[in-house]
Amino acid sequence: MLRREFLSVRNRLTDDDVDATGRALAERALELPELTHARTVAAYVSVGGEPGTTALLDALRARGVRVLLPVLLPDNDLDWGAYAGPDSLARVQHGGRMALFEPSGARLGPDAVTAADVVLLPGLAVDARGMRLGRGGGSYDRVLARLERAGARPRLVVLLYDTEVVAHVPAEAHDKPVHAVVTPSGVRRFPGA
Repeated sequence: MLRREFLSVRNRLTDDDVDATGRALAERALELPELTHARTVAAYVSVGGEPGTTALLDALRARGVRVLLPVLLPDNDLDWGAYAGPDSLARVQHGGRMALFEPSGARLGPDAVTAADVVLLPGLAVDARGMRLGRGGGSYDRVLARLERAGARPRLVVLLYDTEVVAHVPAEAHDKPVHAVVTPSGVRRFPGA
């Protein structure tokens, strides 16, 4: 029910709202020391009403950062490919679910994410503890578990609208807090992460 509420608000946003938010998010995110010093960033291409990521992806690439983007596998796990600009993306329809923009180049394997210095996570909300509410598909739960198994410790950052930073979201025992949330109005860090 909580997911539906957040998605309902996002579905009412215009393309102009999403683009403006994306530009503001890019400005805020690019000020993060973690992204200033990152060599490899795992990110994602926003779709629908998600806060726009295109401006951030292009700015990171222009800085010489290697940007990895997810490729959804049939079992909801994620493979990864390198972002080489907007022309390197293909629109992929995944069954009855939404279409995603994925890198069209070589697949690097699910473990490629373990090389990331920063992982930018999609989400619907984050709470005061840094707990992230995802869409419920489990793809990023697998990514976070893979990072933990590999002993990788990238900084975890979620990109959201200001209204999606809330007091509390439900969390399960395996959920891990993010280190920071970036919204159009600024950055909030979570020391417990």
